[in-house]
Amino acid sequence: MRWVLRLAYDGAPFRGFAIQGGQVTVAGALTDALGRHLGVPVTLVCAGRTDAGVHALDQVVHVDVPRSVAVAVDAAALVRSCNRQLAPSIAVRWAGPAPQGFDARRSATSRRYRYLLVNAPVSDPLLAPRAWHVADPLDLRTMATAADALVGEHDFRSFCRRPPGTGPGDPIVRRVLATAIANVDGALAPPVGTLVSFEIEANAFCHQMVRSIVGTLVDVGRGRRRPADVVATLRAADRSGAAQPAPPHGLVLVAVRYRDPLPEALPA
Repeated sequence: MRWVLRLAYDGAPFRGFAIQGGQVTVAGALTDALGRHLGVPVTLVCAGRTDAGVHALDQVVHVDVPRSVAVAVDAAALVRSCNRQLAPSIAVRWAGPAPQGFDARRSATSRRYRYLLVNAPVSDPLLAPRAWHVADPLDLRTMATAADALVGEHDFRSFCRRPPGTGPGDPIVRRVLATAIANVDGALAPPVGTLVSFEIEANAFCHQMVRSIVGTLVDVGRGRRRPADVVATLRAADRSGAAQPAPPHGLVLVAVRYRDPLPEALPA
């Protein structure tokens, strides 16, 4: 039987989501916790692998459990057990049997990421673990104009690390559904700067895509590039044209969409 879990995690203590030999990862910790509770080894499939230091508010995973074990699983007890073992860095928000034919990765219609920046002369110590501090003034309107050019289906080779087994001429096509840049008013106290939120939703993402886009948009906001330069970089399909990726700690996977939405919480 296939079960689904929705979870949030602080990516700082982990070397990314995927299991890696000898490294502490989100999937490794969750797999161990599930194995201890269920009494059988399990393998996870996630909606989107996050890199080292990247966070999640709503990651989705599925796990296949032997039917003889799954029929006796209590969802609430499973969530409590995992959260006791994984707190405070990982929290399972919901768990339940998967709908027929559900696959955490293949059934997802889109993923949405948020990147936070503190745009201020001096960094904010309380936000430092969750937002990239950029001291130079940023023109958010120009950044938004540049981000608009990313919407639609494009070859994102300029903004992605090449997937294993592919060559430099192989396109990396993704469909961006929406982008948004906003000033999060009142988030900084005292008000010495601006907390900036950049959100992007796409059918799928490739390795370092969001961070490379953010790094390039920050160059636009600083006046080092123009919105037209972002269009040219996108069309060039050449990784060397993009800015250095933004640091990972400002990035959060905030939502995974499915044709039939998953429940938000366990029933009372």
